[in-house]
Amino acid sequence: MPASNLSLLYLASESPRRHELLLQIGVPHTVLRLPVVIGEDEPRQPNETPLAYVQRTALDKTQRAKQWLANNVSDSQTDLPILTADTTVALGDMIFGKPVDAQHAALILGQLSGQTHTVYTAVVLAQQTGLHTCLSTSRVSFKQLSEKEILQYIDTGDCFGKAGAYGIQGFAARFIRELQGSYSGVMGLPLFETTELLRAAKILF
Repeated sequence: MPASNLSLLYLASESPRRHELLLQIGVPHTVLRLPVVIGEDEPRQPNETPLAYVQRTALDKTQRAKQWLANNVSDSQTDLPILTADTTVALGDMIFGKPVDAQHAALILGQLSGQTHTVYTAVVLAQQTGLHTCLSTSRVSFKQLSEKEILQYIDTGDCFGKAGAYGIQGFAARFIRELQGSYSGVMGLPLFETTELLRAAKILF
C-alpha cells in the first residue's frame, strides 16, 4: 500500500487496535497489509522463553515488512520507518496464541481462569540507520471463570484473532481483577513506550 504524503511511518500490522492506538497519540501512518495467514502464530523455537519469543517474532515481522516493501513499492516510498509489534500471553512458560476455534478458545480461557498471567508486547522501529526496540511487560489477573461465562464470551466472537483468546478493551474486561502494567500494551501497542521510541528516533518531538 503506497504511503500517504502525511505518513510518518508504515505500521506493518493487521491489528485494527494498533492502528487506532497510533491515531490516539497523533501519529499519522500508513497501514502495511502483508500477505499472511490470518490467525496463524509463529512457531516457537526449542527452549525459547516467552520473552525471547515475542522479541524474535517482532523482529521477524520487521524483516518481512522490509522485504515486502523492497519487492512491491518504488524506491521513493521505502524510506519511511517501519513499526512492527508482537504481543504474547504467557502463563509461566506456556505461551497462548490466537485460538484456532471455539474449543481452543475455551481451553485457553479455562487455563487463564483464576490465574495471573504475563502479557509481553515487543515493538520494533526500523529506520534506514538501524533498529529501535522497546518492550512492555504487564501482569493481568483473571477472576475465577465459570463455564457459562467462558461460553458466553466465546459467543461474542471477541476472543478470536487475539493472543490469549481475549481483548482487554472488550467484554473480557469483566474478567480482569487486577492489571499491573500497560493497558495499551495488553491491547497490542504500549503507548508510553512507543512514544518514547519514536522520540528517540526523532520521529516525534
